[in-house]
Amino acid sequence: MQYRKLGILKVSALGLGCMGFSQSYPPFPEKKDAINTIRRAVELGINFFDTSEAYGPYKNEELVGEALEALRDEVVVATKFGWDIPASAEAYTDKAFGLNSKPEAIKKAVEGSLKRLRTDHIDLYYQHRVDPNTPIEAVAETISGLIKEGKVLAWGLSEANTDIIKRAHKVCPLTALQSEYSMFYREPEKEIIPTLEELGIGFVPFSPLGKGILAGNMSRDFKFDDKDFRNAIPRFQGENFQKNLMLADFVATIAQKKNITSGQVALGWLLSQKEWFVPIPGTKKISRLEENIKSIEVKFNAEELAEINKGLDEIKIVGDRYPASHMKLAQK
Repeated sequence: MQYRKLGILKVSALGLGCMGFSQSYPPFPEKKDAINTIRRAVELGINFFDTSEAYGPYKNEELVGEALEALRDEVVVATKFGWDIPASAEAYTDKAFGLNSKPEAIKKAVEGSLKRLRTDHIDLYYQHRVDPNTPIEAVAETISGLIKEGKVLAWGLSEANTDIIKRAHKVCPLTALQSEYSMFYREPEKEIIPTLEELGIGFVPFSPLGKGILAGNMSRDFKFDDKDFRNAIPRFQGENFQKNLMLADFVATIAQKKNITSGQVALGWLLSQKEWFVPIPGTKKISRLEENIKSIEVKFNAEELAEINKGLDEIKIVGDRYPASHMKLAQK
């Protein structure tokens, strides 16, 4: 395994996004199988695990906590705060929760996450989405207090714009930004990535496989599970999906030339760009986990990256990346 630095944290070059074990991408595995996959990731050298109180809600943190409790000293656990979660888990739907990053809400959230994760500290604590009703300076000051208490080691933001990043970093230095970034969504290249490089903040791309479209297993007649979140995403609907599969075809041609899988192309493309990029692909299968890890050995030089990017520029991705109910929360 190769390791990279996110501020004070030493993490594996690939992390494991754990959301899919309990949310958005059914069918979900049995708990014992999910735990086996997480522990197998540790055996293979992955030490960076991503979850959130909102996934489930709560179920995902409980799963990760149980899976990693005996391995806690060997791993870096990232989780997230910032939501008004319904009192009853039965009230949960795939509609976005309301936002709440008020200081008292953060302090309550961290105690819940610590308990569910079976730990006395959170290695990396993200604000899951920016709360427009709470100044980011107040959020940063609250996190600074949690760091002084030892409950949090480092903090980050998710889907924040450059103004928020700079303001937050000024009050309490950020370790990482987590945002969507892949061959399927390249918007961070315009402003976000240059800002992170300027400030020395790490980047944790989520959905690095484009919610599966870059993994090489979606045909023209591919159907999602009835409860799959992607059914509500415009990019995966009807004619949009058919057009966007041109990207999958493009990636497949690269994979064939390099004798690797499409997923390894997508992850290798990310890893080859910057040493401070740490993608967190999610998977429920050990076979996919092992495939993804092999992408760490995939290398693209500057000339190859330029050629790939030229090809990507010629492919127009159509449709929003979230349903309308979520778009107002997403980084534009």
